Amino acid sequence: MGLFAWGLIVGCLSSLLVAAAVVAAVYRRVERLQRANRQAERLAELGTLTGGLAHEIKNPLSTIQLNLQLLREDLPLTGEDSAYVRIVNRLTTVQKEAARLRDILDDFLRFAGKMELVKKPTELNRLLEDMVDFFHPQAQLQRVQLRRRRWQGGELVVPLDERLIKQAILNLLINAVHAMPAGGEILLSARRGEGAAVIEIIDTGKGIEPDALGKIFQAYYSTKKGGHGLGLAITKRVIEEHGGTISATSEVGKGTAFQIELPLA
Repeated sequence: MGLFAWGLIVGCLSSLLVAAAVVAAVYRRVERLQRANRQAERLAELGTLTGGLAHEIKNPLSTIQLNLQLLREDLPLTGEDSAYVRIVNRLTTVQKEAARLRDILDDFLRFAGKMELVKKPTELNRLLEDMVDFFHPQAQLQRVQLRRRRWQGGELVVPLDERLIKQAILNLLINAVHAMPAGGEILLSARRGEGAAVIEIIDTGKGIEPDALGKIFQAYYSTKKGGHGLGLAITKRVIEEHGGTISATSEVGKGTAFQIELPLA
């Protein structure tokens, strides 16, 4: 057999080996995609089941709350004996816990449910001014000064769902107030970045510990007493559903700054 024939055989074998390697790589990729699709399907099914379960819990919970209210109305308006006081105190505790459970379920459904965005071109300066007008009385009650820095470079028009973005910003403002139990200051501003509008919420609160800063957007993570850890997770999801990002920087004892970036129209 001549050199040409041997060369042809070697070339064919090399081509077959390369083809086999390509096929194997494609097969592995297809397997990975199939596993990912199966996992996505399971997660979607789990989301549907948990959402349905939450709704099923809300129905009897509403009945419980209603009957607790009726029971409270059936009690005499006043009573002096210790048994009456114990009953009222226990009833009040159960009502508070039922209301707290209802809030947790509502937040869970907002977080886990499908978000239907109704985007419209919205001017951010106007939206933030609405937020300041709305939140100012609550901030005053907590001895917090809410200040607004207006962008002087013209309009900042962003396609967004105004209701959801306002809820996301409101969550951040509420967190900021809770971080300043003795009062303080919140600065709310917007500006134009590189291809995005940037919203900043800066407070002069107690700050966030470095080891906690990377966890604050995780569901059910909370450093606040009585908090259930969904406010910032919902905020993050709202921003990401808009194609944006949210980040935070903080210094213990000095305050925290949240930065939201949203694609411009």
